[in-house]
Amino acid sequence: MKGICRFFVTLIATAALAAPGFAQEDEDEYRPALPEMSLYKAMLDANRQPGWVQFRDFAGKQLVYFTALQTMRCRLSEIRYSVNSEALDRRFPLGTCDPQQPFNMPADDTDGRYIYLEFGPGKVRTLTIQVVWEDGSGSEIITYRPCDNVGESTCARIKTIAKPKNKLSAPTPEAQSR
Repeated sequence: MKGICRFFVTLIATAALAAPGFAQEDEDEYRPALPEMSLYKAMLDANRQPGWVQFRDFAGKQLVYFTALQTMRCRLSEIRYSVNSEALDRRFPLGTCDPQQPFNMPADDTDGRYIYLEFGPGKVRTLTIQVVWEDGSGSEIITYRPCDNVGESTCARIKTIAKPKNKLSAPTPEAQSR
């Protein structure tokens, strides 16, 4: 009987030493988790009409803002776009995701790289865009055009909406390393 009691005492003592203490639990911080993908998809859908991109005439230039999409960058893997065509042959850079502030804009560097593209006045008649989610699925393809007489405000109008012809699949590790 003493042997069995000693066994249980040793077992309990060992478990107590192995278990985290209250001090360790107090040191562990809450780790932020990104909101569910469904929230990001709802945001994208809600921003369709006002524009995933915005056009602006400013200081003798035409600017195309990607602000709305940058707020969703934590769940995006790619922003595909094309200027004055439907080729989707260009990629807009995504800022780094900060899980503590998933919807904040990325830090703006001096050239506005994560915020806008700059063109000569009136050069962009249309901008076609599609986002690719982190799971490899693609959104619908929307072609926007500047609003009439946009001036220095920001504005976009939908010209066309199309479903992707081919379902996008998640990129393979080999394709990502190229």
